[in-house]
Amino acid sequence: MTGCPDERRHPKRRVRNRKAIPLCLTLLASSCQLWAQEKGPAPPSFSVTSNLVRLLVTVRDQATGAIVTNLNKDDFHVSDDSVEQTISVFERNTSVPLSIALLVDTSGSTNKDIAYETGSILKFLHALKQAGNPDDALAVYSFNWQVKMELGYTRNEQRAERVMRQMHGEGGTSLYDAIYLVSNDLADRDGRHVLVVVTDGGDTTSYKKFEDAVKAAIRSEAVLYPIVVVPIESDAGRNLGGEHALETMAQATGGRTFYPAGAGELDRAFTEILHELRTEYLLAYYPRLPRALTNAYHAVQVTVRRPELKAITRSGYYAQ
Repeated sequence: MTGCPDERRHPKRRVRNRKAIPLCLTLLASSCQLWAQEKGPAPPSFSVTSNLVRLLVTVRDQATGAIVTNLNKDDFHVSDDSVEQTISVFERNTSVPLSIALLVDTSGSTNKDIAYETGSILKFLHALKQAGNPDDALAVYSFNWQVKMELGYTRNEQRAERVMRQMHGEGGTSLYDAIYLVSNDLADRDGRHVLVVVTDGGDTTSYKKFEDAVKAAIRSEAVLYPIVVVPIESDAGRNLGGEHALETMAQATGGRTFYPAGAGELDRAFTEILHELRTEYLLAYYPRLPRALTNAYHAVQVTVRRPELKAITRSGYYAQ
């Protein structure tokens, strides 16, 4: 990436803010240069130029919720539009590099929460560096009425801390715009794609709709983990519609939603996300289906031969 996106060349990515100024990822020259420097040479991973369909799968014991990590390829059954598929690639506890896009809600309603969120996020980046693939990286985006890349993909904790300490809350919430735009950027990176969204669940200023956001996340092959920071446990005053929308997105992409109350539970949410990412299975197959229709959606189902176990993965994909 050598320059900022030209919206005249990419009309599908043009979104306008409430002042009719083009809304895009605020990739100023310095940010763009940072991204190019941080990205570096492409790590070894799978290419998405073929019709190989990749599925990242977490398996849990339905009774205890414990993650199961000792299964073999023959334990899995994959169907694509109800047609059984042959698994061509299988990895247990895959180490394919992670690209984690962290989206932090900086709208006015979250201002009081940003301080303790920063500490948990920095612990998450530190833990990310301690194990796994040395090419794992994290980028930080903020969103209120606009979406801004704060930090390109990196492992630099000091730089991340400087960025996080400068965040403050103001304005409305363009949650769907953020997921849509960041998903599109994430799609171009190699390896596994993850979206972690820290928000209070509301959306007040997006131009993109829920359907646009979830479709973009599925196209980017990202696993979405919403972390809904809720100041109160009762339903009064909460944006339940927004929370349910995030839960639906998480289920469609193979992720799950967390509802931490306070810094301790937020730390645990990040710890659980990282544990899931370190224990994923990678299944891939070449579909036994005609794929002539571009953009056609294919429903995918993964089951495990042991009935007490549940496989969690994305619900489908769009043919390229």
